[in-house]
Amino acid sequence: MKILNLKINNFGKLSNKEIEFSDGINIIYGNNESGKSTLLKFIMGMFYGLSKNKNGKFIPDYERYIPWDKDEFSGKISYKLDNKEKFEVFRNFKKKNPQIFNEDLEDISSNYNIDKTTGNKFFIEQTGVDEELFSSTIVAFQEEVKLDEKEQSNLVQKMSNLANTGEDNLSFNKIINKLNKKQTEEIGTIRTKDRPLNVISKRMEEIISQKESLNNFRNKQYELDENIEYLQKQLKEQEIKEELLEKIKKVKQTSEIAEEKLKINNNAIQEYNKKIEDIGANAAKQEVKNSAKISNNRFQIIFCIIFVIITIVSLTFIKNDIISSISIVITILTVIYTGYTNYKKKLNSVKQTENTKINTNQNQIEVLKNLKTKLEDETNSLSKKLQEEYRKNLEKIKNEYLGIISVDEIDEVLAKNDIENELLTLQNRINESKIKIHKINFDRSEIQKKLENLVALEEEYALLEEQYNELNENSNLINMVKEEIEKAYGIMKKDIAPTFTNNLSRIISRISNGKYKNVKLDETNGMIIEIENGNYINALNLSTGTIDQLYLSLRLGTGKEISKESMPIILDEVFAYWDNTRLENILEFINSEYEDRQIILFTCTNREKEALEKLNIKYNYICI
Repeated sequence: MKILNLKINNFGKLSNKEIEFSDGINIIYGNNESGKSTLLKFIMGMFYGLSKNKNGKFIPDYERYIPWDKDEFSGKISYKLDNKEKFEVFRNFKKKNPQIFNEDLEDISSNYNIDKTTGNKFFIEQTGVDEELFSSTIVAFQEEVKLDEKEQSNLVQKMSNLANTGEDNLSFNKIINKLNKKQTEEIGTIRTKDRPLNVISKRMEEIISQKESLNNFRNKQYELDENIEYLQKQLKEQEIKEELLEKIKKVKQTSEIAEEKLKINNNAIQEYNKKIEDIGANAAKQEVKNSAKISNNRFQIIFCIIFVIITIVSLTFIKNDIISSISIVITILTVIYTGYTNYKKKLNSVKQTENTKINTNQNQIEVLKNLKTKLEDETNSLSKKLQEEYRKNLEKIKNEYLGIISVDEIDEVLAKNDIENELLTLQNRINESKIKIHKINFDRSEIQKKLENLVALEEEYALLEEQYNELNENSNLINMVKEEIEKAYGIMKKDIAPTFTNNLSRIISRISNGKYKNVKLDETNGMIIEIENGNYINALNLSTGTIDQLYLSLRLGTGKEISKESMPIILDEVFAYWDNTRLENILEFINSEYEDRQIILFTCTNREKEALEKLNIKYNYICI
């Protein structure tokens, strides 16, 4: 992979710059603070974007490089891969995702995955190199190869790590120790105390003990549940039967009201009969009375006539005066006639009055008989109607409760005469059932309070069990990781580490003119160097410059292994403290060893330029 050109619109202190790169060695020259580091950050920013998080820095990269006096914050980079495919990337740094174009200038941005945090992952997918790996292997900074004596031991350790694990900040022993520490402190073992696994295990044992004592209440609850279920079923049956009795009672009450009406009608009919009898009896009595009265008047008249006759005869015989006697007789007869005539009138009047009374009584009797007959007909009709309605209502109730109550029970209830007492008895049973249910519910609530603790304990136990299993799983995973790391470390020591050390030996021999030949890694002593006389010394005993050479050599050696692409080698002021001999050796080595890779040297001096010209090595000179 080679960078072809850059177009910087605005980025930090750089503005309106275009830079063309070539194959081989490219020297980017500039005075201190001229923007060389900014240019390097631009290249990395084009591939990976700029983070708005500090990530341990004083200010985020985004805030550090955004132009203060310009709105434009963008640029473009062109590059080609080993398979000759060319790409152009335009990035507006104010946006998370860039635009990627192929050689035909087609926008292929959507061909790559997009991470919500870091954006489009095109460069990682093309090269297999993420930003951290890019900055730790492809780019070498001055501050990484220029160390004081206090930092030499750290650098030797980093080189040992790099040779052993492929990462300069990754130590096998540290990893195993960290995993062991994590396993002990964050999980725990059978032999530890007061660690999560121990605390959880102890609490689970306590819960098991508490659950055993509370399980008796659960059994009691099951028993009460069965009782209350039975009572509720019984209560429901009783309430249904109560409802049936209430309906039958209502029908019977309606029937009784109708019976009362029939009874009233029958009483009225009896009243009619009595009135008819009374009117007939009174009429007979009056007739007898009238007959006696007439007979009495007749007797008086006959008595008067006899008396008059006797009187006339007596007067005739006494006075012998026929004329006077006749006169008297005529007078008496006139009186008698007048009396008789009055009697006749009176008698006719009495008879007429009696006849009127008789007719009136007969009319009353007839009216009463008619009313009685009508009332009897109405009563009979009403009686039949009420009997039919009563039968239908009872049949309707019976059909309504068929399937809910057995036929025999319904018939038994219907056969009851004293519904009131039966209903009262049933209501008493219902109340008793309700009281029993209430008592059981109270007992259940008391048990439930105790069982709430059991439920809480079971929930806590389930959670603890899950946590316990998770901790065990994590512990097993850590053990598996340690096993895999040990296997990988064995393979690394057997296959990869020798390759690293051989490359490192070859590189350090070339750039030191054979002064240092072999590099060995010792697990106890770290990195061991063979010096000219054949003796081996610890790398910590070397000069700072030599350690710098070792570290750069190791970085160059690892660059070939990090990607499927031949990635560029970017060196930022790494030779500032090297003498001319070492500088010429390393430049000659880089030119011959890495002729297939693009080399980009950032420098603030002409030493690299002069050395390359002295060695007759071609280069591309870029001044910013």
